[in-house]
Amino acid sequence: MKGLGRVFVGRYPLFVRRDIDAFFGLFIDNLVNMLIIAITCTVLFNMPGWVVYGRIIPGAAVALIIGNFYYAYMAKKLAKKEKRTDVTALPYGICTPVMFVYLFMIIGPVYWATGDPILAWKVAVVAALLGGLLEIAGSWMGPTVRRLTPRAAILGTLAGIAITWIAMKPTVEIFQFPHVGFLPLAIILVGFVARVVYPGRMPAGFLAIVVGSILAWSIGFMDWGAVEVAAGELAFRPPIPAIGAIIDGFKEVIPYLVVIVPMAVYNFLETMQNVESASAAGDDYSTKEAMVVDGTGTTVGALFGGCFPTTVYIGHPGWKAVGGRMGYSVLNGVVCTIIAVTGMLALMGALIPKVVVLCILLYIGLVITAQAFTTIPKTHAAACALAFVPHIAAFTKTHVDKAFRAAGTTAAEVGEAALGGVGLLYEGFASLGYGAIVTGMVIAAFAALMIDRRFLAAGLYAAIGGTLLSFFGVIHAAEMGWAAAPYHALGYLTIAVLCILLWAYEKLAHKKLKVSEM
Repeated sequence: MKGLGRVFVGRYPLFVRRDIDAFFGLFIDNLVNMLIIAITCTVLFNMPGWVVYGRIIPGAAVALIIGNFYYAYMAKKLAKKEKRTDVTALPYGICTPVMFVYLFMIIGPVYWATGDPILAWKVAVVAALLGGLLEIAGSWMGPTVRRLTPRAAILGTLAGIAITWIAMKPTVEIFQFPHVGFLPLAIILVGFVARVVYPGRMPAGFLAIVVGSILAWSIGFMDWGAVEVAAGELAFRPPIPAIGAIIDGFKEVIPYLVVIVPMAVYNFLETMQNVESASAAGDDYSTKEAMVVDGTGTTVGALFGGCFPTTVYIGHPGWKAVGGRMGYSVLNGVVCTIIAVTGMLALMGALIPKVVVLCILLYIGLVITAQAFTTIPKTHAAACALAFVPHIAAFTKTHVDKAFRAAGTTAAEVGEAALGGVGLLYEGFASLGYGAIVTGMVIAAFAALMIDRRFLAAGLYAAIGGTLLSFFGVIHAAEMGWAAAPYHALGYLTIAVLCILLWAYEKLAHKKLKVSEM
């Protein structure tokens, strides 16, 4: 690689020309995430502009600039240590899968239950704060969790979220407005799934946004009035400490620990995997240091009103291949911050059709789901699919509840007998859907361990992950408490006993076989 070879000559440059290519790809990822946050919070959860564009987005910018700058610093340290000028900084931004979980499993449920979007934001801020602290703690415990939990369990429960909460609604909306949504969706699928390189190596996400926006505006699908309103959001809005919001949010956050904890675990596992990917590409960074940086960025961002965890992104080998060094990371932090604190994001949201952004959302849901099946042993496919079921139940219950609200009633008023009479087992959907993230991971974990005939480990997972969590209401119960879901706890205990008996039987049979062979 001439000019940027592996021989250290002079100093490691802050910026090289090929940082522009890497920056554009990383920036589009972060921009799309911020647009999704803004559109979802304002349209679905009725959050006012002063919360979305004055607190959440500037808070996210704090997290982004901390991480992007620090990862540039880590790249410089590594370049100096190894006397190389071809070191590429770790890519960093808002964790996309966890972002969707926070949107639809924390902010959404709080808003739907209370009708209070401000409270939903406050609870999410506390969730991000706790998640960030758990990310930091994960730098010490992450390897152990990763070793004990089958990958099918972690990726399976995320895929369940992806196919229900992330992919389903965008698909419905795209098919509701096919004259606007089909073309950008095709551009994204061709570029991201078929991996066709567009002329000039134009990023598929950017091309879809440009083409989709032009199409929507040209056929009168968009509203100039919304642009005028968004233009009113243009103002300097620096990050503001959110101590009061954090104090208020702590009062309501406990029921959402069942979401926060596994998502923190997923986040630090994702960081570990992506740092390993960078190492394989030639840049060997400290996993522990990267995990602390992610947690610190998330924590500090939450202190300023941000409510979405950050992580090392997948894709370091790709940015390295195009020639990115550390400048692309610095540039990403600076540009994202400028957009966040000036209100420009609101204007972008008014100019870009929501259905076009949802095309990218659908793609992300598909990728997460596909990843779950393509990166696990084939024998674990059934266990991975099993993790989907609690999320389908939670998704179904949520939409049934919406239908009841639209009709001015509730499931309790209609009555379990009447619902059961038409085949709607409402209580079954509810109990299966409570704590769906953890439930999916637990049942997929002991299923995968059973498939591998690791019956003792499966039994312990069922006993600890199923029985204890059910008994205290972490899963299968609307609220945590003593004996919150006793029948589910008993059910998991029977699974644990069965697995332990199978383990003992196989051990005894093996012992007898050895004796007979003597």
